[in-house]
Amino acid sequence: MKTKCQVADEYQVLSLQAMVSTNRATVGGFFLAGRSMVWWPIGASLFASNIGSGHFVGIAGTAAAGGLAIGGFEWNALVVVIILGWLFVPIYIKAGVVTMPEYLRKRFGGQRIRIYLSVLSLFLYVFTKISADMFSGAIFINQALGLNIYLAVILLLSITALYTVTGGLAAVIYTDTLQTIIMVVGSFILMGYAFNEVGGYENFQTRYMEAIPTLTGVNISESCYTPRPDSFHIFRDAVTGDLPWPGLVFGLTVQATWYWCTDQVIVQRCLSAKNLSHVKAGCILCGYLKLLPMFLMVFPGMISRILYPDEVACVEPEECLRYCGASVGCTNIAYPKLVVDLMPNGLRGLMLSVMMASLMSSLTSIFNSASTLFTMDIYTKIRSSSSEKELMIAGRVFILVLIGVSIAWIPVVQSAQSGQLFDYIQSITSYLTPPIAATFMLAIFCKRVNEPGVFYGLTIGLAIGLTRMISEFAYGTGSCVTPTNCPEIICGVHYLYFSIILFCISCLLIVSISLMTKPIDDKHLHRLCWQLRNSTEERVDLELDNWKEDQEPTYPTEEPGCCKKAVLSFCGLEKSTAPKLSAEEQAELQRQLTDTSEKPMWRNVVNANAIILLCVCVFLHGFYG
Repeated sequence: MKTKCQVADEYQVLSLQAMVSTNRATVGGFFLAGRSMVWWPIGASLFASNIGSGHFVGIAGTAAAGGLAIGGFEWNALVVVIILGWLFVPIYIKAGVVTMPEYLRKRFGGQRIRIYLSVLSLFLYVFTKISADMFSGAIFINQALGLNIYLAVILLLSITALYTVTGGLAAVIYTDTLQTIIMVVGSFILMGYAFNEVGGYENFQTRYMEAIPTLTGVNISESCYTPRPDSFHIFRDAVTGDLPWPGLVFGLTVQATWYWCTDQVIVQRCLSAKNLSHVKAGCILCGYLKLLPMFLMVFPGMISRILYPDEVACVEPEECLRYCGASVGCTNIAYPKLVVDLMPNGLRGLMLSVMMASLMSSLTSIFNSASTLFTMDIYTKIRSSSSEKELMIAGRVFILVLIGVSIAWIPVVQSAQSGQLFDYIQSITSYLTPPIAATFMLAIFCKRVNEPGVFYGLTIGLAIGLTRMISEFAYGTGSCVTPTNCPEIICGVHYLYFSIILFCISCLLIVSISLMTKPIDDKHLHRLCWQLRNSTEERVDLELDNWKEDQEPTYPTEEPGCCKKAVLSFCGLEKSTAPKLSAEEQAELQRQLTDTSEKPMWRNVVNANAIILLCVCVFLHGFYG
């Protein structure tokens, strides 16, 4: 029988239903803790979970290279968080689920989709999280200490290992919150220094268009080192634009739907709210906070090009290698260079230490999640009889393999998308995530789709995405100075356009295959899709839950010491004298868990604020469009 600590590893977040099924005195307390969060910490947590030091490096670097259009990636979230709070979360709450794999299991049944999501998550961890985080951290160390990029990576991993061993869960939670506050406050201060250095906003606009490196080379096209004429516009030409406007509006929304509406980290924060009004209010607060990156990252990145044109905007491969170790460009050093050169000594040290701590805590979380996914969802399928000790060893060995692959991938990150980290991350996301976005959209809004349709749609969609990704990196993404020789039919389609195409293909496949196979009876779909969201009929699960009502935890026989008692309490194995919940009490607990009712006044308040946020979004896009 599994202990609760094992199940926490498997699901990463304890299910409320699991807590109901065990005889613990803290069931009610756990329920209240799980559904008692108010709107402002939810909104702040959504923002903090999304923004990391990799954002500061990536967004500022792309802004230095191409202007403020990259800010549209952040402002797109203003619309998608409304979709999250008003359309997706109500279904998740009514379904009574806590994790996204749990929702898909209830909606479609079977294990294939869960394994697919686990494998894809590991791909994304390697290609977009671990390697990108290590690279961005190494850039900060390189700029601050002058160390080689790979030596900086080894130093970062060594400190991270120490941080992982000595740190605790509570420490990580509190330090993450503090780090986010310091990063935001520090970036506000840095923005003030940066604008003061260039002489205000009007001078900033003029000087950015004149920010050209001294060494431009004889055979290098002028367009490679001259700021784009549309640098101060979000919406750019649909054919010649570096971020074409249809891709920014539609393709980016596909990626954003995957990230904001189906990612476990994001959705879990919304599910912790005390009621649906607090969910919506938290989403609105997050939307307002997402206005900040344009001013805290994009503008400073562009100012960095003004102040350091020879380094940040270098085009001569030899010069770029000398400044940052990458021949394709050095725009990724834009933000770290501002921190190192402009901030006063005390603030500079604080900002750098917070960036490093944030990166390390992010890496530890990723390593833990990746290890859990591999051991519980993949390794246990290969070796179903494996012992707990074997699983622990397999998880740790897998982390080492993961780190090795990620370090080997860093040269690709360094040179991909003309050396622009954020564009690289978004391109990988465009190749791999549209099928997942299509799956959740259709799972919620089209009750006719079934497990075969979703599985084959996901699999074929992944094959198409991997074909584009592998081909692009096999040929190399090149740069303005040395363009890639990748065939136009493969690499000529912008990654945001590819996201739209792959999403449409995935939807078509899922719907077509579902229509050719047996539909799921309505008795299995009550409160799992939009059409049946208000159904009061009892739902018959397609697959039985792993938890059994008569499952009891095993308690130690002798009285444990204080330390052991604390550990047992943390793992959910402390002795309990509380009576088991009756059927009526469990039913009431389940009713509260799946309640989406709102008080009319607060429903009107959050709806009005959502309209205001959308108006702000439209105004800003119009102003900078």
